[in-house]
Amino acid sequence: MIMATTDLRCISSQSYVQCLSAMEAITSTSSMAAAEFITQTIELLGEAAVEAKNLFVEKESFLELASYLDRIVPLLKELKKRDISNIESSFVEILNQQVKVANQLMTDCSKKNRVYLLINCRTITKRLQDITREISRALSLIPFSQLDISASMVQELSQLCESMQSVEFKTAMADEMILEKIETGIHERNVDRSYANNLLVSIAQALGIPTERSALKKEVEDFKSEIQNAQLQKDHAEAIQMDQIISLLEKADATHSSEEKERSYLTKRTSLGSQPLEPLQSFYCPITREVMVDPVETSSGHTFERSAIEKWLADGSNLCPLTMIPLENLVLRPNRTLRQSIEEWKDRNTMITIASIKAKLSRPSSENEEEVLCSLEQLQNLCEQRDIHREWIVLENCIPILVELLGGRNRDIRTRALVMLCLLAKDSNDAKDRIAKVDGVIKSTVRSLGRRVAEGKWAVELLLELSRNEILQKSIGMVQGCILLLVTMSNSDDTQAATLARELLNNLSFSDQNVIQMAKANYFTHLLQRLSSGSEDVKMSMVTTLAEMELTDHSKSSLLEGGALDSLLPLLSNGNPRMKETAAKALCNVSSLPKSSMQMIKRGSVSLLVNILYNHTSSHCLQDEVAAIIMNLAISTMSQDSNGTLVSLFESDGDIDSLFSFIGCTRPSVQESLLHSFYAMCHSPLAATVKAKLRQNSDSEQLLVALCKDEHQKVRANAVKLFCCLTEDGNDKEIIDRMGQQSIETLIKIIRSFSDEEETASALGVISNLTQSPQLTESLLRADGLPSISARLHDGMHNGPQKKRLIENSVGSLCHFTIPTNQQSQKKVAEAGVIPLLVQLLELGTSVTKRKASISLAQLSETSFQLSRPIPKPLGGLFRCFSPQSESGCPVHQGICTIESSFCLVEANAVSPLVTLLGDPDQDVCEASLDALLTLIEAERLPYGSKVLSEANGIHPIIKLLNSTSSSLQEKVLNALERIFRLVDFKQKYGPSAQSPLVELTQRGNNKTKSLAARILAQLNVLHDQSSYF
Repeated sequence: MIMATTDLRCISSQSYVQCLSAMEAITSTSSMAAAEFITQTIELLGEAAVEAKNLFVEKESFLELASYLDRIVPLLKELKKRDISNIESSFVEILNQQVKVANQLMTDCSKKNRVYLLINCRTITKRLQDITREISRALSLIPFSQLDISASMVQELSQLCESMQSVEFKTAMADEMILEKIETGIHERNVDRSYANNLLVSIAQALGIPTERSALKKEVEDFKSEIQNAQLQKDHAEAIQMDQIISLLEKADATHSSEEKERSYLTKRTSLGSQPLEPLQSFYCPITREVMVDPVETSSGHTFERSAIEKWLADGSNLCPLTMIPLENLVLRPNRTLRQSIEEWKDRNTMITIASIKAKLSRPSSENEEEVLCSLEQLQNLCEQRDIHREWIVLENCIPILVELLGGRNRDIRTRALVMLCLLAKDSNDAKDRIAKVDGVIKSTVRSLGRRVAEGKWAVELLLELSRNEILQKSIGMVQGCILLLVTMSNSDDTQAATLARELLNNLSFSDQNVIQMAKANYFTHLLQRLSSGSEDVKMSMVTTLAEMELTDHSKSSLLEGGALDSLLPLLSNGNPRMKETAAKALCNVSSLPKSSMQMIKRGSVSLLVNILYNHTSSHCLQDEVAAIIMNLAISTMSQDSNGTLVSLFESDGDIDSLFSFIGCTRPSVQESLLHSFYAMCHSPLAATVKAKLRQNSDSEQLLVALCKDEHQKVRANAVKLFCCLTEDGNDKEIIDRMGQQSIETLIKIIRSFSDEEETASALGVISNLTQSPQLTESLLRADGLPSISARLHDGMHNGPQKKRLIENSVGSLCHFTIPTNQQSQKKVAEAGVIPLLVQLLELGTSVTKRKASISLAQLSETSFQLSRPIPKPLGGLFRCFSPQSESGCPVHQGICTIESSFCLVEANAVSPLVTLLGDPDQDVCEASLDALLTLIEAERLPYGSKVLSEANGIHPIIKLLNSTSSSLQEKVLNALERIFRLVDFKQKYGPSAQSPLVELTQRGNNKTKSLAARILAQLNVLHDQSSYF
């Protein structure tokens, strides 16, 4: 245990003697009045209170004493007002003397070396306790009965005396722990450098000393000087103890320069020779026959290994193992002299061994790889035995050789070399400094990061250790690919490697450039920290990085989870315009992930964005980015689950009108984004609300039509897309009512120009979606729309299935030209060669295309009978032989039909593909194809058309449609069968197959289908014609 001096020798014995002498002088000086003593004491108390606040050692104890002294001052001031010339005033003299002693103790503690004071902190707290109790004794001597002192003050003084008398000052816990570490280090003679390093750092932290090498070295040197000045050699035991403490602290790296240690080591190692020595006979334990580690001596005077002799005695023997004479006692005394000799012998041989291993490692080749591996393993074992061995390997200058081995081809040698460098660098600033001086060490280590798992793990552990060195820390992040490899490793399945990689990334985050490199490798932890709490310049750098990066969805998700929105959104309100613009660009980048956009909507960010957009002071760049963010937010609403809680971009319908109106008074780039936003919202679960609001507002419709003529292609394309969207669902009445010839011509112009396929398809979509009417057909004809639309259909057909939307909308637009009320228009369709294309699309098109093609063919077929020419009668009589051969008539229309003249389905070979479509999975396609086929059996064409359908195997598919879930389709089939079954041959041929589905319909159909089904069953003689089903 560290000895506590019995007086103030370790503080200042001379000062203490001077204080005692002063006390005697004061006591004997009758000329000094008691009042002057009180005045002087009050001043001393004030000085003590100030001095206590500036101390580093046992500060809490000194401050507690100062608080007691502060409480004495009011009492002394009160006494000063009284006449105390006739009372016993020895208490004043004692009080004055003890306050001086306290002040002197504080002065000494402020001047002495801080380490020296820490070593003696137990003595200091003991002196403080003694002084406090002496002051309490002095106060208790005040004769209150002879003085006119208030009872409250007497009571307060009594409580103060009691507190001071019972006070127990204790050494600070941190100081006590350091003293215990020192005692342990002295007792355990072989404590390593790491222990000494940690001890010295603990001392520095407790005393407020910088932990840099130079500051620590200076403090230890001052401590040694303090001991010499105190002349502690007069007390031999204390001198020995202080020498032991110095010896312990000097094991720390900071107490010697690397050059000093290397010179000392090489001098000693050179003097040892080059061959290991055999152990002396006395080093062997007589019991184990092995060199002893912990030799102890028995009462017989012989020495044994502790564990061996303890086992001997534990087995019940009390005889000396060598002499077999009974032992006088069983006490085992450590043989420190022999132990020291054994350790010196081991150290000598270890130094020689390290030198010989270095020589082997210096000559690596493919032939001696096994020898190199064995040597590295031997070095590793030495490192793990004792910390001093690591220091010797460093001083032997093995580090450059180990670094060179990292560049070899043998992965086992590289891994072993990494292990060795890790062991040497750990807790050794000297080793790190030496590693830093080796060229290419960081590059070689980084290369190992990307190799097999074991090698990569040791590489990251080495880099982590080296990152604690300031020079190396700066170098690590500068190696190309290092941070990317570390980020990759941080996500590996190897938990230990991942943890080490994250720790290293944390150490490298001191540099903004490193943080940016981490972010570019999709590791955003430190970027987000800086974005949240960095300076304005740092935030600007980080947000610029996010704004300029090409983020993957995974990266955007990581940023969202890391709280990027919490940092970025407030920056939109920043006073710096450039910061706003860059933050908006970064948010635009992040918000392209729907999950991020939904979070922004839920946080109420839309109002902030719209206000920035409307603000006339916002820069064009800021408005562009904000509009793009709004577009991303709108797109995110498309992916909502319609069964869940729906999130709307707008708080009210008025917001829709306001934002749409803004489109008309802003720039093209903003217009483009906002138009796309509305298009996205029209495809969200809340589309009905947005569409209805836009359709109801005539200003919105006029603006949209005007934008369809805009000179900026992207604005125009987005306007047309939105226009197309608003005409979907058949809710286009308001739009049709307000559309004039100019609007139609605008759309046809877009279709004719064909500058952008999506824009053209959307313009065709608008026309396709509009409800058919004779007036609309006339408008389209006046705009010369048919040639443009048919041209787009031809283009689409020639360019394959990737043009399906263009084809769908082209075919849909053509439906306006095939209405039966305008035969002139139908004729133009036929002349344009469209009918054969429509027939082809019955087989090749999408479901939408097939349905719309069927509709057009059905409308054309409705006028076929009227346009079919009668078959000319042959000439009679004598000229019969000279008459031309008669033309064959159409099997349905019983006249002469052609595609161009009568648009006949039979002549167009459309019957068979239409029959095929009756089995299409899409019921709308089935119904459209049925409508086309039923035009063949209208009126007097019933027997002829039925025969054609039968020959095309179309009757059975029609019957199967009775199983459809569509009531309207069932009704059309029932009406058709009722007419077909009027024909006896067809009733007999197809009636039996229709019977079962008809019976089922009478049971599960609606009132109308039940009635129709029952009527047909009556035709088939299954039900009586008076059945209640009629």
